Amino acid sequence: MFTGIVEELGEITAVEKLADASRFRLRGPVVTEGAKHGDSIAVNGVCLTVVEHEGDEFTADVMAETLDRSSLGALAVGSRVNLERPTAVGDRLGGHIVQGHVDGTGEIVERKPSENWEIVKVSLPAGLARYVVEKGSITVDGVSLTVVDAGPDYFTISLIPTTLALTTLGIKQPGDPVNLEVDVIAKYVERMLGDRAAAPAPAQEATQ
Repeated sequence: MFTGIVEELGEITAVEKLADASRFRLRGPVVTEGAKHGDSIAVNGVCLTVVEHEGDEFTADVMAETLDRSSLGALAVGSRVNLERPTAVGDRLGGHIVQGHVDGTGEIVERKPSENWEIVKVSLPAGLARYVVEKGSITVDGVSLTVVDAGPDYFTISLIPTTLALTTLGIKQPGDPVNLEVDVIAKYVERMLGDRAAAPAPAQEATQ
């Protein structure tokens, strides 16, 4: 589990295209400290498994399902990425519950800079709109953020200077894709309420 608090901006140093997958080599001095084979690291919000680790670099395999569901397929050598290690039991939950399981992708629609922050509008796939609410949580490229405004096919977020400086959201431009993960609690609630509505009514006991 992650919290959506990005630890560092990493960089793609190599991409190997395979038949139905890709292998990435990434540089990240912070997240590779103490890393070992089998560890998880979130890359732009996607939970990946460390295959190899040497120095400040690690490699991770990305299967076709992940490439199709996320924006990782658009990454190339030199691309900057948001990196985060899993949260440890007992640590503070600085953002919100993030699984690293991307639900879909959106696009940066527009950016409106202000003196001390920036409002960014992001397109929202129709299938995800019902999970996004004003002042709710959403993960964008692995960054835990609060929804400012939620529309039928978009949402807006407000980015503070720290987020702009330390994550990819400071350099993404209109038209660029971003990975989206909605609040998992909303999906569980929907499923449970749906199951309750579909369940047959309990039989009434006969009275004497």
